Amino acid sequence: MLGAVWALLAPAGCVTVNIGAGAVAGTVSPTAYAHGAVAADHEAASRAGADMLRAGGNAVDAAVAASFTLSVVRPYSCGIGGGGFMVIHLPADPRHGRVETALNYREVAPGAVGPDFFEREANRGSSVRGGKAVAVPGTVAGLLLALERYGTLDRRVVLGPAIRAAEEGFVADAHYESAAAELIGKFELNPEWKERFPLVWGRFLDGGRVRAGCRVRLPEQARALRLIAEGGASAFYEGPVGEAVIEAARSAGGVLTAEDLRAYRVSEVEPLAFTFRGLRVLTMPPPSSGGVALGQMLGIFEAAWARSGVSAEGGTGAGSSWGVPPSAPQLHRLIEAMKHAFADRAEWLGDPAFATGPVAALLDPVYLGARAAMIEPERTQPPGRYGTREGPAADHGTSHLCAADRWGGAVSCTETINLEFGSLVGVDGFGFCLNNEMDDFTTERDRPNSFGLRQSARNLPAPGKRPLSSMTPTIVLSGERVRVIAGASGGPRIITGTAQVLLNVLLGDTDAAGAVGAPRVHHQWSPDVVRMERGYDRGPGRFAGIEAWRDLTRRGHRLEWADELADVQCILIVGEGAGRRVDAASDPRKGGAPDGH
Repeated sequence: MLGAVWALLAPAGCVTVNIGAGAVAGTVSPTAYAHGAVAADHEAASRAGADMLRAGGNAVDAAVAASFTLSVVRPYSCGIGGGGFMVIHLPADPRHGRVETALNYREVAPGAVGPDFFEREANRGSSVRGGKAVAVPGTVAGLLLALERYGTLDRRVVLGPAIRAAEEGFVADAHYESAAAELIGKFELNPEWKERFPLVWGRFLDGGRVRAGCRVRLPEQARALRLIAEGGASAFYEGPVGEAVIEAARSAGGVLTAEDLRAYRVSEVEPLAFTFRGLRVLTMPPPSSGGVALGQMLGIFEAAWARSGVSAEGGTGAGSSWGVPPSAPQLHRLIEAMKHAFADRAEWLGDPAFATGPVAALLDPVYLGARAAMIEPERTQPPGRYGTREGPAADHGTSHLCAADRWGGAVSCTETINLEFGSLVGVDGFGFCLNNEMDDFTTERDRPNSFGLRQSARNLPAPGKRPLSSMTPTIVLSGERVRVIAGASGGPRIITGTAQVLLNVLLGDTDAAGAVGAPRVHHQWSPDVVRMERGYDRGPGRFAGIEAWRDLTRRGHRLEWADELADVQCILIVGEGAGRRVDAASDPRKGGAPDGH
C-alpha cells in the first residue's frame, strides 16, 4: 500500500528552472530599509513577512506570515508539524500599546510516554525516526495565538503567501539540495525507508532526484493551510487534519492520540531578561536552554576579558579590541565561557513545569564572575572543571526569523521539527512532516542525543512535558528602543552562533551583514572539542585564522574544522526618527535573503 501512496505522491519528474548562483558563505550584501524588515532563511518567507509590513501590519503579522511560508519552503527545517518559541516587544503598537512577552509553543510529550519509555525500547533509533519520535505539534497554536492577541491583520491575509507558495510551488535552492543530498544517502543505506516514509522520499526528495532548480509543489499543504485560515487552530488539532496527524503517527508506530492534540496549550511567559554592557537583553526562559546559556556566555566572557586588563570592546595593546573575527586571546576566553554554560546546561536545565532549575542563580553576576575567575588565560582545563555540580549559591532542522516594524516593534522567532524532515513521518494527505522532538529529551540516561548533548534526569520525558531546547530568539534593547534582533538554527550551535553575532554588532561595530557573515567557533563542553568554521582558513583573514588555530592548540584546545556552524538571522536598528535605518541580514550559509520597506 505504501508503494502505491508513493506512486501517487511522486511527481512525473523534476521540473527545473534557471536560478542564480547562491551566495558564497561569508559574503552578505548589506540591506537597509527605512521602515521595517524581515530576515528569514528563505527569501520567499522574508517577502511574505515584508508584504504584511507594507500592508500596514506590525512585526507579529510579519513574523506569522513568514513562519507559515517557511513551513512550505523549508520543510526540512520547520513547519506546522513542529513547534517553537517567539519573543515579542511592541513599545508603541497602534492597537496593543506596550507588549513584552514570550510564547512557548514547544512540542510536548504524548500522554503515553513516561521517563523510561525509550529505555524500554529495543530499537535505539525510535526517538529519532518513526512514530514514537513524534511529540504533539505546537506551531499552529502558537502562531495563531500570537496573531490573535498581538497581530493586526486578518488570518486569511496573513496565511495567503504560504497558501500561494504551496499551490504554485517553490524552487529548491542550493541549501535544499545540500540537505536533501545528505538524507538521500541515508535512504539509500536504509532502503526500507522508501516504503516507510513515502512523502519525504517521493515528494520532498523526488525519489532521490531533487536538485537546486527543481520546483516543489505542495497542494496538499495548501489545503491544510486553507482549513487553518478559515477555522483557526481547531482546524489543525481536530477535524480532518488532526485525524490525519494521529493516523500518520500511529501507523508509524507512535502513541499520539486525539486527546493529546485537543489538550495542547501554548504557554505565555515573561521573557528571560539580563543586562549586557548596559543593554537589556530579552530571550527565552526554560525549557529553552538558549537564553540562560547566552546570558552565561556573555556574562562570563565580559568578566573574564575585564580580568585581562582591557575592556571587551576596547583598550590598548595588541589584540585588545573585539575583532571580527576576534583574536586568539578573545576566542580562548569565549570558548571557556561556552564550556561553562554548556556544562551548567547539562546539569541544571529542563522544563520548569516539571523541574525547577536555578535560573536566577546561574545568571547571577557573582556566580558568573566566579566562573570567569577560573579561566586560565594561557591554557584550557579538563571537562570536570566547568560549570557546577553542587548548585549555585542561590536560587539542519530548525529555522529562525526576525521582524521589525515602523513603530519600533520586534519579533524574534525560532521554530523546528528537530532533525531534517523531523521523524520522516509524513501526513501524506496534507503535505507536511511531523517532528522528532522526542529525541530532545533525555531518552536514555548517560547517553548523548543526536547533537552529542548530554542532559540530566531533569529532562527525562513525561506526559505533557516539553523537551529542553537550544533555541535562542533574542531582542536587545537600549531603554525602550530595539537595537538588535537575532537568533539562529543549528542545534546547540544556535546558542554560540547567536552569541557571536551579538558580540560582532555590539562590540565589533559591524553591520548586520558583517556580523552574520563572519566565521565562528563552537564548543558545547561535551565532546571536549572546539569546532572552528572553515571561514577562518579562507579569504583575506586566512593567515590570522591559521595563527588563531595554532594559538588555541598551544593553549591545550583540541580543534576540528567545520564547514558550517549555525545559520543566524539578524536585524540591527540604527538611529532614531527620520534617520532610523533597519539593517537586515540573512545568513549566507542557508541562502536566505531579507526583505522590507
